[in-house]
Amino acid sequence: MAKRPSKSRILASSSASASPSASANSPAKETDGTMVLRIKPTEKMKKQRKPMSRTKPKTVAKKKAAKIDAKKPKKPPTAFFYFLEDFRKEFQERNPDIKSMRDVGKACGEKWKTMTYEEKVHYYDIATEKRAEFDSAMADYIKRKKPLQESGEDQESEDDSEFE
Repeated sequence: MAKRPSKSRILASSSASASPSASANSPAKETDGTMVLRIKPTEKMKKQRKPMSRTKPKTVAKKKAAKIDAKKPKKPPTAFFYFLEDFRKEFQERNPDIKSMRDVGKACGEKWKTMTYEEKVHYYDIATEKRAEFDSAMADYIKRKKPLQESGEDQESEDDSEFE
């Protein structure tokens, strides 16, 4: 990839190609039928400029992963994913030569779109039951976690009051 010329080189080349009829004090100059506008920097503009780094970092720093609680219940799959489980089995039985998950996923998506609501109800019922189980498990998890947080917060508030 070719390097871009710096701003000073661009300004120098544009001023060198300017027509001799243009005055030296004029901020606007014509070059090849196009108008080039040069602005003289003021003190404020000089202070606002940020130095441009010549080298860019090759790798982007990864965000630190949030602490994952192993005891927290996982969200249940949606109705489509329950359908996907059943469809994948049937599709592989009918088409043993197709092994690509992409092709299976595309066929499943097309089938899901063409299904009527009555056909989907079975999968929505399963998803609703699993969601109810998840909600109750999540409520229990929050109840178990609250006493731990409150006891930790009480200790911190006592420590803060000693220093005030």
